[in-house]
Amino acid sequence: MKELILNLIDNGNYSEARKRLIEMNEVDIAQFLEELDKEKLMIIFRILPKEIAAGVFSYVPYELQEYIIDSITDKEIKNIIDELFLDDTIDFLEEMPSNIVKRVLKTTDEETRKLINQFLKYPEDSAGSIMTIEYVDLKKEMTVKQALDHIKETGVDKETIDTCYVLDSNRILEGIISIRKLILSDDTTLVQDIMKTDPIYINTHDDHEKIASLFKKYDFISMPVVDNERRLVGIVTIDDVVDIIDQENTEDFQKMAAMHPSDEEYLKANPLVLARHRITWLLILMVSATFTGNIIIKFNEVLQSVVVLASFIPMLMDTGGYSGSQSSTLIIRGLALGEIRTRDIFRVIWKEMQVSFIVGLVLSSLNFVRIYFLKKIDLYVSLTVCITLFFTIMLAKIIGGTLPILAKQLKLDPAIMASPLITTIVDAAALTIYFSLATLILHI
Repeated sequence: MKELILNLIDNGNYSEARKRLIEMNEVDIAQFLEELDKEKLMIIFRILPKEIAAGVFSYVPYELQEYIIDSITDKEIKNIIDELFLDDTIDFLEEMPSNIVKRVLKTTDEETRKLINQFLKYPEDSAGSIMTIEYVDLKKEMTVKQALDHIKETGVDKETIDTCYVLDSNRILEGIISIRKLILSDDTTLVQDIMKTDPIYINTHDDHEKIASLFKKYDFISMPVVDNERRLVGIVTIDDVVDIIDQENTEDFQKMAAMHPSDEEYLKANPLVLARHRITWLLILMVSATFTGNIIIKFNEVLQSVVVLASFIPMLMDTGGYSGSQSSTLIIRGLALGEIRTRDIFRVIWKEMQVSFIVGLVLSSLNFVRIYFLKKIDLYVSLTVCITLFFTIMLAKIIGGTLPILAKQLKLDPAIMASPLITTIVDAAALTIYFSLATLILHI
């Protein structure tokens, strides 16, 4: 299909190319545009019907959106903005430079401009910044027939009509009702008799993490957003929440890998920017690793007395680091999903003690068999290594399980307490235990 469209464009057969494009999904068209040079991109974008062009525009990357706006007329900009849902317009404008924002606002009517400016004032990670005002509102005094007539009249421009919101004269949210409930009810039934009262809602300043948690908990496809007086000001829909979850997961993975979070695509990012995002934590970890070196220097006499001890250091440090990372990953994920709360810290410690005891016992026993019976290492050296391994695993899992919770209590992101930081802490602890036991057991 794509090759055919390009051939039609090359031959100047724009009418047939337009017909073929209309058959495609908007997301696929957006992806197609990303693969083209700028000249063909603009030809294809301009031959699209305006309602499809607006949908495609909302799916292309921000740099292409900026290029398109720079390349089209004010009238074409107005056509796009008129067709876009308000939340998609806000998402687009938040990423654009000021000259683009000014040009777009210039093409909008006064009411739309006022709404856009109001939305842009909400904090970036708040419900207000991602909500849309394209929803259906009803009055409780309406009959089912009146409500359905109202939906038919106004619903065509709404982002969703699956759930309708019942408001009083002051726009206070009184209840919600599904389109399914309305369709299946008698025409003369009053909305107030079949609506759900005391609905779940979010505040305009609630953060993304809370929004995603509520959507997951209640399996919503949309949720009302109210101000401090419980007046309905918008709704958040599931498509925006999916984007939030994707963004939050990406940020967590980046923090767990000791990188500064960034929403810029890897292949399109400047190497200097990528380096800046990585170097800070690497510098911190490099400096903190000097503690490990100092421990080795402190116990240098022990190593010189029993040289074979040095050969087991990598195994002890790696096993301890991985053990801590396993625990921290599970706890960080549990905190993100709301399965673990900060008050559960003692339950987590007890659980990790049980797990680490079993894991430590199995690994240290197998390791003893390996190094004493198979490698014929001295009995006391073997005991030193295996006892150290047992306590290192115990300590690593407890540290890995508790540090993310402590970070949460301190209002920090638990993801920063991930493998790189925990590995550094566990390495220092493992070496201290190792050389202390060696001194004690081997009488060095």
